[in-house]
Amino acid sequence: MSLTNNQLNDFVKKEVKKYEGVYVPVKANILERAIIRSVSPKRLHPNPDDEFSFPTVGPHFGIIAKYEAQFRSRGKIKDDPWDESIQVQKIYPDGYMILNGHHRWAAALRTDIKRIPVNIINITHEVDIENMLKLSDHDKRVSLDLDEVIFCDPKKTEAEKPLKFPFNKIYKERIRKGIPSLLHILSRNGYDIWVYSSNYYSYDYISNYFKKYSVRLNGIITGTARKVKGKEEASKRIEKMFKEKYSETLHIDDKVVLRTIKGQKDFDDIPIVDEGDGWAYAVINIIKKLYPEE
Repeated sequence: MSLTNNQLNDFVKKEVKKYEGVYVPVKANILERAIIRSVSPKRLHPNPDDEFSFPTVGPHFGIIAKYEAQFRSRGKIKDDPWDESIQVQKIYPDGYMILNGHHRWAAALRTDIKRIPVNIINITHEVDIENMLKLSDHDKRVSLDLDEVIFCDPKKTEAEKPLKFPFNKIYKERIRKGIPSLLHILSRNGYDIWVYSSNYYSYDYISNYFKKYSVRLNGIITGTARKVKGKEEASKRIEKMFKEKYSETLHIDDKVVLRTIKGQKDFDDIPIVDEGDGWAYAVINIIKKLYPEE
């Protein structure tokens, strides 16, 4: 499918018109996500909510041309454009909606590549968040960033021991030392545990990973950095749901613990000081001081 820039624009517009308001995200089962690692680019569809598909933004043809050149010289270049799979979600009525990787997909179409690697992800949608909140009977929550706080580089930060085979081949991210213990303590203190990430992870992947450490997560939100249509309005609705549900929120960052209480303008901003016993131990001590009687 050799397409000129104008033809590609027209093709994207037709695809968006065909699926916008019609497609429905569908959860892919674990077997499908494990087996399907590559698909024809024709089975992928541009995301109507992504800026790639916006008439006022659209494809960046310079980026597409760069990928085209890489595809045509595969095996001769150091940087393989397929080092990272295109991230997609399964949709009804057919195929997969692109979450991340539109320009590589467009370049694949223009260079007639038969199959491209994909990573099928079950992302969290607004209705999923609403259902998670309904399932909880707590009025307090704690939030942590998966990539900035929970996952770590074991060469730089002390980490929990990796899971035993074969799970260490499935769950490759390393968890910061003491995180499971910290989350257990927070749960015992009546907190719902919410984790989030700007990157794309499947809800069930993260949930099952933490179950290996006997940790139950109440909420998982990923792909927070994606630029999509209506994101600001959706964020406001979600924040409203959180405010109505929780009277208290703890946000644990890499360097501080921030506590806010509904109806109060003031908040607690407590620095995390590791005195040699580890980051998680320092946070646990903060929690104990907040709730000395518990």
